[in-house]
Amino acid sequence: MLFVDKNKSRTLKLHKQLLIFFLSIIVFLVIILTKTPVSIHLDASRAATPIELPLSTIGRTIVDAKGKVVLLRGVNWFGMETDTHAPHGLWKRDYKEMLAQIKNLGYNVIRLPYSVAALRSLNVSGIDYTIGSNKELQGRTPLEVMDLVIQEAERQGLLILLDSHRLNDQQIPELWYGDGFTEADWIDTWTMLAIRYKNQTNVIGADLKNEPYGKASWGDNNISTDWRLAAERAGNAILGVNPNWLIVVEGVEKNVPGQKLPQHWHGGNLEGVKRYPVRLSRSNKLVYSPHEYGAGVYNQPYFSASNFPKNLISRWQIGFNYIASQNIAPILIGEFGGRQVDLNSKEGIWQNELVQYIQKNNLSFTYWSWNPDSSDTGGILLDDWQSVNLPKQQLLSQLLPLVQVQPPVQPSNPPVSPTPTPSVSPSPTPSVSPTPTPSVSPSTTSTAQLKVITEINSNWETGFCVSFKIKNQGNTKVNNWQLAFKMNQAKINSFWNADFKQQGAIQYVVAPLDWGKTIEPNQVRDTGFCANKLGSDYQAQQISAVSI
Repeated sequence: MLFVDKNKSRTLKLHKQLLIFFLSIIVFLVIILTKTPVSIHLDASRAATPIELPLSTIGRTIVDAKGKVVLLRGVNWFGMETDTHAPHGLWKRDYKEMLAQIKNLGYNVIRLPYSVAALRSLNVSGIDYTIGSNKELQGRTPLEVMDLVIQEAERQGLLILLDSHRLNDQQIPELWYGDGFTEADWIDTWTMLAIRYKNQTNVIGADLKNEPYGKASWGDNNISTDWRLAAERAGNAILGVNPNWLIVVEGVEKNVPGQKLPQHWHGGNLEGVKRYPVRLSRSNKLVYSPHEYGAGVYNQPYFSASNFPKNLISRWQIGFNYIASQNIAPILIGEFGGRQVDLNSKEGIWQNELVQYIQKNNLSFTYWSWNPDSSDTGGILLDDWQSVNLPKQQLLSQLLPLVQVQPPVQPSNPPVSPTPTPSVSPSPTPSVSPTPTPSVSPSTTSTAQLKVITEINSNWETGFCVSFKIKNQGNTKVNNWQLAFKMNQAKINSFWNADFKQQGAIQYVVAPLDWGKTIEPNQVRDTGFCANKLGSDYQAQQISAVSI
């Protein structure tokens, strides 16, 4: 017979129970931790701080999952709403490289327009599949192209706001139905996207319909035209399948009971929100989104008023910003933009005033546009789809405090960007600006494979801006490169598309960012800087570029 020590048996049993208890605690903690909000790095600085997704709202602010205030600072990259069914520019650039440039310039969100027709199509065009990562897009449907762009944006730390820009591929309709599509088609497309991207956390929301205008009304309870009621129907349908998304609601043009201002832009009239707010099943997911443009798009009467530009502040307050001021909901200016950013033209004055207004009131925005092929506004990129429109980026950098490009001292006659080839426009009235005359003729230096064209594209009493265009004139790909120059009596205060480092008193070395290291044969990389003058001998000298 086997004799058992009962005390020892109890001790072993107790140890076993304690072990099970602690293992249970560990399992419980693992489960809890895996359900914490997803973190995405959205800061443009090297010491990026994470935003915890999903986003929601508290009063006038957009906040992350931990209650931290988030300012959306973004661009519109259009094309999927046109007959190409893909973001524009991919006939010139690698889509991953394009996203990296957006990120490196300091933006944290892309408003991505689409058409209902595109997402129901099988056809994509306007992509050069021989360029880098674009080969991944070959054979894909428009919806699958959208998938890959969104996934790469997440990898690079960029948020996506989807925008139902058109129903067909040709025009922006007055209402949320028409052009051969019903309200059900519009809502069904939204719910499909909400389900498809439910676990794609960097997709933060739905801009329900681009620029309601014409017959579109607000607050009159006409079921066929009242945009406020349609926004409720679509917004609640989306939240029913994806409760994490922000619901972004634009205004109308007119037809608002009791409106005070006689003129509004398409989608810009949010005067009706005070009496007739949008009612969602989740009130902390609602963001209102006006669109605002300058005289270069259409010369509204108030641009010629005797009190211009002082009249702009009251217009913006009456038209939309009372919503934020009264703590009703956040404001995201979904579109604004224009060719002129100077302090002399109506459009330039308007655009500078609006940037200051956005900064002062801590508003979110997505700029129109990233693309250069918007006929009446141009873009942040120039016609080559690579070079940055420096004056425009300098203006916007006031809203991007952690990016590389900071605005220099404002010149008395600031430069104007070259006129792009017209293609797509947010409104019917184009504005064209002249091509600038450089203050100093371009100079060229060459090595065996790389040629550098240097141009002072802005020059004023206390400062100047220089662009370097590095061209691969060889027959083989350059995998990495470096540019060097000397400069005596000047101090760099901003730069773009590369890292500029001073070595010694007058020597500078320029290294490309990751997305710009490769230069294909006949391809050109654009970079440059702005500097303060410290004397008359300020120009860059002994400029050379080498493949490394």
